[in-house]
Amino acid sequence: MIQVTIYQNQKDEYIGFSARGHAGFAESGEDIVCAAASVLMINTVNALELYADAKLSVSGEEEEGALDVRLTDQPTEKTELLFKTMALGLTQMEDDENYAEYIDLTFEEVQQP
Repeated sequence: MIQVTIYQNQKDEYIGFSARGHAGFAESGEDIVCAAASVLMINTVNALELYADAKLSVSGEEEEGALDVRLTDQPTEKTELLFKTMALGLTQMEDDENYAEYIDLTFEEVQQP
């Protein structure tokens, strides 16, 4: 199962996310759930850097299916829109009865540095 935690500050602004695990929907290379979640998250990181000029802390471990992303500056309208778009896609996957058992999405309030 892919476990994704989306981090929000005290103002409910999105400031990052953490993902762990593999979906287990199918064999490696054929797992459409893992591929969809990965594309949503990696595309969000790329868009944050390219289109929102966001300063990020990014770390990951492919074999473990780990990805940690945090804004290192203040959220903006652009970063908020991009994070919300990712959250929408992941929420729709979690809500789909065909894929719900392969992804777990939570939201957590954290202190922003």
